[in-house]
Amino acid sequence: MSLPRMLWHLACERLARQTVARVPEPDLVMTDPVQVDAFREAGQTDGILTAINLFHAIQTLPLFKAGDVVLDLACGPATLLTQLARLHPQVRFIGVDASDAMLTLAERTLSQYGVRNVDLHQGDITRLEGLPAASVDGLTCNLSLHHLPDLAALHTAFTCIARVLKPEGSVYISDFCRFKRAATQEYFATDRAGEQSAAFTDDFRNSLRAAFSEAELLGAAAPLRPRARIYRNMLSPLMLVLRGPVRAEPNAAEVPARVAALYEALSTERREDFRDFLRFFQMGGFPLACKPW
Repeated sequence: MSLPRMLWHLACERLARQTVARVPEPDLVMTDPVQVDAFREAGQTDGILTAINLFHAIQTLPLFKAGDVVLDLACGPATLLTQLARLHPQVRFIGVDASDAMLTLAERTLSQYGVRNVDLHQGDITRLEGLPAASVDGLTCNLSLHHLPDLAALHTAFTCIARVLKPEGSVYISDFCRFKRAATQEYFATDRAGEQSAAFTDDFRNSLRAAFSEAELLGAAAPLRPRARIYRNMLSPLMLVLRGPVRAEPNAAEVPARVAALYEALSTERREDFRDFLRFFQMGGFPLACKPW
């Protein structure tokens, strides 16, 4: 990624007065085999999303403790969920996704890495049927809320999240924010097109167009705001994170070794991505919970 070009686009975002209209995802549930496979590849060991997934997984370390039950909404092919489960081996995770195709891949991913502390269920994140009130200790949702059809569905999803979460529970929710300029959307979608499939580039472009604005996300998240702090990247938010209260010690003796093992498994290029993404958020006031080096 060209840092000068990225900074130029982000600076233009700061100065822009109008925001492009939201364009919902063409497919609200990802079932197309080409799309599904492209998303899985992006999150695999050397995929373009691997470093971002690891960053988010590490940032959950202070949130969940042994014996917790944690719900992962829109888990997809379980590429991030697998990292979460490996970093939190004494936590029970429940992965929920609306797509049968994604859940099939999720089963394969979990089996590939020998992960046994995850259950998978098909479900709608705007309903969360079968989950009683105050039934989970934690909840995660990564880069998925933009798949919802409209602002009403976004508000409903956050209402469901607040309902199933225990009063002392914690959350980690991340998603894209809608840029003000179409040119910025196109820059981020295509800047690394040579490292990703054409299907993933198209999907990334659609995701940026479908993203909710920062104000829309924060408004919908009102039920969680008393217990969640907001983090953004520098200059203009490409991504927004809501992280709940600290409930665990992220630097217990065995934790750094787990983090280091996942980091060491990254290629040189993906380690550079990880450090770039870390700087991106550190400059926005979001330091790493546990360093892998």
